[in-house]
Amino acid sequence: MIDLSTTYLGLKLAHPLICSSSPLSADVGAIRRLEDGGAAAVVLHSLFEEQIEAESLDLDRYLEAGAESYAEASSYFPELTAPDPGPDDYLNLVRKAKESVSIPIIASLNGTTPGGWVRYSRYLESAGADAIELNVYTVPTDPQSSSQQIEDDLCSLVQEVASSITIPLAVKLGSFYTGPAHLAHRLHNVGATALVLFNRFYQPDFDIDNLSVVPHIKLSHSEELLLRLHWIAILYGRIGLDLAVTGGVHTARDLLKCLMAGATTVMMTSAAIKHGPTHFSTLIAGVRQWMEEHEYDSASMIRGVLSLRNIADPSLFERLNYLKLIRSHGGTRFSTIATP
Repeated sequence: MIDLSTTYLGLKLAHPLICSSSPLSADVGAIRRLEDGGAAAVVLHSLFEEQIEAESLDLDRYLEAGAESYAEASSYFPELTAPDPGPDDYLNLVRKAKESVSIPIIASLNGTTPGGWVRYSRYLESAGADAIELNVYTVPTDPQSSSQQIEDDLCSLVQEVASSITIPLAVKLGSFYTGPAHLAHRLHNVGATALVLFNRFYQPDFDIDNLSVVPHIKLSHSEELLLRLHWIAILYGRIGLDLAVTGGVHTARDLLKCLMAGATTVMMTSAAIKHGPTHFSTLIAGVRQWMEEHEYDSASMIRGVLSLRNIADPSLFERLNYLKLIRSHGGTRFSTIATP
């Protein structure tokens, strides 16, 4: 029997394929379907920083209005011995999911500043979350913000959250940081347990007829996987973090590539939206078949075999590969371009 088990964030998983944060995990019924479909774990949809801030402001206005109306208004104050009023539905989802399924439940916080994250990370832990994924999605638009400051702020945020909980913390990053390898090392030092690569960069489109900027989103495709494979392969075995791929996983071969790059786990959503929850089982069956045909007994046997530290020519992941590609095409495709 082929052993596909893995350990991610200290959690023992039957296999490496899990459901990434998305609307697929927005209710308990959907989470049950993901478990039945073969997902080894589920990352819940994200609780956003803006939600916490908005509900905190509502509470502040309520308290201030009551206090200015009557001297005895303190009797109207809600009990705050339980978690502060806020996204209670999300906390309830964590509790109910833990009661309803046997696979690990990973909560997701989406924010860029400490704010209420320290408080809510504790609430999520109390609600029963097995781990927390800090989903960092930010677009630096301020010309005065240096790359150093952006990374320093991120590390401070991760350190504050990690130090406030006892369950493991994963950090989900975008792909535009100046030095991803160095940043990964820093994140490990401030308390992160895992790194999730990469958050998809959602770009608005232009409506030129109505002169407006409109949201634009589409499902991922396998070609997006290449960037993830590149950085997972570079980081594997060089930092003390679990490594997860997210974005572009649609087939069993995609999953195998992730493992060979060095991924601890592989996350999938778009393909499950397209094909249904049973696509998790379909991919795992495909991986088992390939491994049987190639006489591999476990996922650990192929993990990292195509990583930077294990391949014969490490330059394939570095600048020298760029030079090789240019030279290899110089005498064919580029030679057909005529100079006027």
